[in-house]
Amino acid sequence: MKKLILSIVALSSLSLASYAQTEKGKYILGGTASYETSKTDAVNAKSTENLNIVPNLGYFVSDDFAIGTGIGYSFSKTAVASPTGINNAVIVSPFGRYYAGLSDQFKFFGQASVPMAFGNVKAVDANGDAGAKAGTSTSIGVALSPGFAYFPTKKLGIEFALKGISYNSYKVKDANDNDVIGAGREDFSFGTNFFAPQIGVQFHF
Repeated sequence: MKKLILSIVALSSLSLASYAQTEKGKYILGGTASYETSKTDAVNAKSTENLNIVPNLGYFVSDDFAIGTGIGYSFSKTAVASPTGINNAVIVSPFGRYYAGLSDQFKFFGQASVPMAFGNVKAVDANGDAGAKAGTSTSIGVALSPGFAYFPTKKLGIEFALKGISYNSYKVKDANDNDVIGAGREDFSFGTNFFAPQIGVQFHF
């Protein structure tokens, strides 16, 4: 009987240790970074560029549930001449994330976020050079994303996030605070590709 009680206590301690990464009062620190460029095979073609760097910090307000925000920077440039071809923006992306244990080292998570970006827009000429400031940009969206986390240690999580449901509204205003017609857009996306997840790292402490 004594051995049985000791075994139960030991297993309970092991279970608590395995879930210590996402308990109330813990923090997560991580982020995303990406750079994309593309260019056609046309003569004298210029490159399209996209850069995003968004570190994030979260806090577990209860076991397995964290809230936080990402704050970062984005840059984009079109490959063709455009009066609004360059955009430099500050990104703010508050989020909420819930983890569900699958095993000692694997957890499923779902994340809801509200990505926002506020930037300045410049023209791009035919040579790909930046021109004068054309106005300001505002981007506001919402995204629901599932994913899996693997914990090789208690303080390190390797994540595989999948694209879920997202909506984004992008608008550009000129110097007189009028909408630049044709420069704005609305994007809606639904679905995922299990063979092309986003891979990231989160530190738990």
